[in-house]
Amino acid sequence: LQAQYITTILGAAVELYTRSAGVAFFLGGAVLCAVSVKGVKRLIRQPRPPNHLSRKTTYGMPSTHSATISYFAASVLLASGYLPLHPAFPNSPLFRASAALGMGVWALLVSASRIWLGHHSVLQVAVGSAYGIGFAATWFVLWTSGGW
Repeated sequence: LQAQYITTILGAAVELYTRSAGVAFFLGGAVLCAVSVKGVKRLIRQPRPPNHLSRKTTYGMPSTHSATISYFAASVLLASGYLPLHPAFPNSPLFRASAALGMGVWALLVSASRIWLGHHSVLQVAVGSAYGIGFAATWFVLWTSGGW
């Protein structure tokens, strides 16, 4: 399976398991992050690396995969550090650290794969990752301040 499907399935499973408004808000932010970064990509219009072997002609800057997976990782890190755990999860520092570390490693692997597979340049992945982290921080503040 591709990373986007695994991430989507896991997100949906957590929502079904917890039935949490916070998880739903977080997943909605992931969708909005992906849609908005695609809009930025259309504005910048930077081509993908010359060795990109796709039939689709899409732009590469910033990387949508990197933005979205970085959003997930940053959101899990922020939630693990600052929010109370849902009662469905074990309330332990080990669980919090494992969730944050696991998502961080997943984000690094997905982002690195975009470069390894020739879909994006290092700069396109770096900008995508920064976009996702910034989006997650903003979305987290909206949730915790009640500004949504």
